[in-house]
Amino acid sequence: MGKGLKKHQKRLSAPSHWLLDKLTIRYPDPLIKVNDTVKIDLATGKITDFIKFDTGAIAMVTGGRNMGRVGVITHRERHDGGFNIIHVKDAIDNTFATRESNVFVIGSEKPWISLPKGKGVKLTIAEERDRRRAHAIAGQ
Repeated sequence: MGKGLKKHQKRLSAPSHWLLDKLTIRYPDPLIKVNDTVKIDLATGKITDFIKFDTGAIAMVTGGRNMGRVGVITHRERHDGGFNIIHVKDAIDNTFATRESNVFVIGSEKPWISLPKGKGVKLTIAEERDRRRAHAIAGQ
């Protein structure tokens, strides 16, 4: 999987996309835009499928204070001349916001990747403490 970082066309050249992992795809599908996630066949280097970066998509935060959290994109704020803000709601209905550059779409209805322990939900310090105590009591 790769995130579309830039779309460019050199003078008298083929249109192409630069992906987050510095891979260049020539003659991409015209429906693929910047920030969409693409699935690439490593043997051929061709795009097999893609997910649109839009509300309702499942996303993982890859940077910033909310790194590692997973949720559904609920709203997208556009700020001209500044950073675009994405609002995400996780599995236990906590809502948080982060920059658009920190969000990586991982699925539309079902994630394309396996999720980390906790399904990408960030607990407060008190909730983590209570879970550790309950686990320790159950282990005795």
